[in-house]
Amino acid sequence: MITSARPRHLARVTCAGLACLAALAAAPATAATAAPITVSDDTGRSITLAAPAKRIVSLAPHITELLYAAGAGERIVATVDHSDYPEAAAKLPRVGGYSRIDLEAVAAAKPDLVIAWQSGNAAAHVDKLKTLGLPLFLSQPNRIEDVAASLEKFGQLAGTSAPANAAAAQFRRKLAELDQRYRQRPKVRVFYQVWKQPLLTIGGHQIISDVIRLCGGENVFGHLTTMAPAVSVEAVVAANPEVIVASGMGDERPDWLDDWKRWTRVTAVARNNLFFVPPALIQRHTPRLLLGAERLCEQLESARAKRAP
Repeated sequence: MITSARPRHLARVTCAGLACLAALAAAPATAATAAPITVSDDTGRSITLAAPAKRIVSLAPHITELLYAAGAGERIVATVDHSDYPEAAAKLPRVGGYSRIDLEAVAAAKPDLVIAWQSGNAAAHVDKLKTLGLPLFLSQPNRIEDVAASLEKFGQLAGTSAPANAAAAQFRRKLAELDQRYRQRPKVRVFYQVWKQPLLTIGGHQIISDVIRLCGGENVFGHLTTMAPAVSVEAVVAANPEVIVASGMGDERPDWLDDWKRWTRVTAVARNNLFFVPPALIQRHTPRLLLGAERLCEQLESARAKRAP
């Protein structure tokens, strides 16, 4: 933003009487006494900024997307690989990947706020960022509702509360609609496959498990506490899910989803309930999560329709 630097005596010429002079005199005092911004991050740590952040480094794709959704995209000065949504994010400078951060590049960006991913960034990198004295917010939204809260907090930190709160309200409205439509539907046992080798799924505390619950489903490995645990093929077969959902890496259905067809006694295979949801719609903690949730809910509804009367 470009502001006028004309001398005060010239500004007074345009003022109408004592009221304008009083306003000019009061302006510096108002700025000087502006209240600091204090927000609790997702680990319960308090973050205090003297003023809204103007130079933000985002250390995860979902954080970058959330900042844009909160109206703070123009304040991001650097991010990590795979931060590709919205399109403007692809043009941002990179400071490595979310699991291999270039700490020197982070410091060189001169941020007044760094937002890191608690379970995605390397713990050693997060610890080092703390010792550097940079204002650090740790993001870890594990529930669908946490997306709306993240939008509001990012808006507070960046001074963009108006668009952030509007986006949060819209998210909550859509979530309430899906909840009303699907939460009480008959349970469907779901195996969610993140990757083939190693065979990775999701634990009960991962946000995708919350999406499954929203749709009236049950994660067959929901009892596991690890975010992305490795499991065996034998364990999946023993769990006998009614639905198998794969994500993969891109927008195309992964070929390895069809590898399950050899296990004909698994209910998901017998009923052809092998589904795909693009990872960008369900594996990022952003407003687009509800697009993935809607698709998953429709797939579980399709599985219910195949049950014997």
